[in-house]
Amino acid sequence: MNIVILGAGQVGRTVATSLAKEQSNNVTLVDNNPEKLADLSEKLDIRTVIGHASHPDTLERAGANEAEMIIALTNSDELNIVACEVAHALFEKTGKKAKKIARIRATEYYSSNLFSEDYLSVDLVINPEAIITEYISELIKYPGALQVLEFADGKIRMVGARAHHEGALVGKPLKEISEHIPDIDSRFVTIYRQGEGIIPDGSTIVSPGDEVFFIAARKDIKSVLSEVRKLDDPIKRIVIAGGGNIGRRLAKQLESQYDVKIIEKNLEQAKKLSEALDSTIVLHGDAANEELLLEEQIEKTDIFVAVTDAEEANILSSMLAKRLGAKKVIALINKPAYSELLSGDTIDIAISPLHIMLGVVLEQVRKGDVVKVYSLRRGSAEAIEAIAHGNKSTSEVVGRMIDDIKLPEGATISAILRNDQVLMAHHDTVIRENDHVILFISKKEHIHDVEKLFESK
Repeated sequence: MNIVILGAGQVGRTVATSLAKEQSNNVTLVDNNPEKLADLSEKLDIRTVIGHASHPDTLERAGANEAEMIIALTNSDELNIVACEVAHALFEKTGKKAKKIARIRATEYYSSNLFSEDYLSVDLVINPEAIITEYISELIKYPGALQVLEFADGKIRMVGARAHHEGALVGKPLKEISEHIPDIDSRFVTIYRQGEGIIPDGSTIVSPGDEVFFIAARKDIKSVLSEVRKLDDPIKRIVIAGGGNIGRRLAKQLESQYDVKIIEKNLEQAKKLSEALDSTIVLHGDAANEELLLEEQIEKTDIFVAVTDAEEANILSSMLAKRLGAKKVIALINKPAYSELLSGDTIDIAISPLHIMLGVVLEQVRKGDVVKVYSLRRGSAEAIEAIAHGNKSTSEVVGRMIDDIKLPEGATISAILRNDQVLMAHHDTVIRENDHVILFISKKEHIHDVEKLFESK
């Protein structure tokens, strides 16, 4: 696929790096900073173009007239919108219709139906704050989970959790789970032990400290989670550090169910928050101030969430809150190396917004009818939802038992949604047309082999 990426900031670099590693993509990256581009062109097999992202000559030099996808990821909402509009005006008259994706952060743009065929020429809008807010909300719903991934419109979830010796299944083979919770069907997808991935079977024994990924119907998640660790106490008190777009959205979403406080450093922003929110208590101050945290009884806080725009502030305030007694701390950290280093040790959950956003972009790039993609393990693995089409003569999966499907090494089919019914995948399960199939691919280099399986001939 010919892909033009506009903007070489953190998001643009992450998307370009991921797509460039897939040999079937021709990636062009545009930015007006030559130093950023020079650094990336040395590391990646991509083409770079220096220039203003929305200028017609820049887009032409970048090959936007031949692109199948244009992804506008600059730090400016307005620049992203204009770039898509210019590309539409200049190049679609030639009959070459590229899919145009734009990152739009300001909530004001979403209040009217601007992003439709009748108005702005943007085919897909990515709202990072909304995506991250939903991601954090899912983690709060399932105390003890490290990741919660949603498939099939929320009917199926894949959950990652750290195994603890108090879990009923820990120290026992996985096949015993049917004795513990006989009326619940689930599937263990992968286990990471000391950084190494294991594709488990019934004889695999879960050890304390393992990072376990399982899949189940939404209603069964807590029951399966209790098998790998003792369930945390119900959440009551939440403190949010940072009252920006994410902090405000998160408070709005949680305040009807929990006791929520926001700590915001900017006085004017704190005043706006107090007017916009209903029951959330808004505090003006620095979340890394020990006196303030002690005054607000941080030791009685169930979850401390740091979502300011400065990752150093998120790290420091989370570490301080944990030391002062907060039961669980979650921090938004942009640098993937930092999140990997800190997660599970001084910080309970370090969230990388870049990899969350990457999954949304990959959904558009994947061939076959792939409707959901999650980038895992710093981009080395993926979990996807694909829809099976065709029949036994036109499809590599429809009408076949899972045992007979030629899946690449490290790829497993975990669950199926069939006519609103959630089915766990077994070796003799036969895939039918229109099944939503959930797969885990431990080696990203095999993703195109999986895509081909779901392309109807």
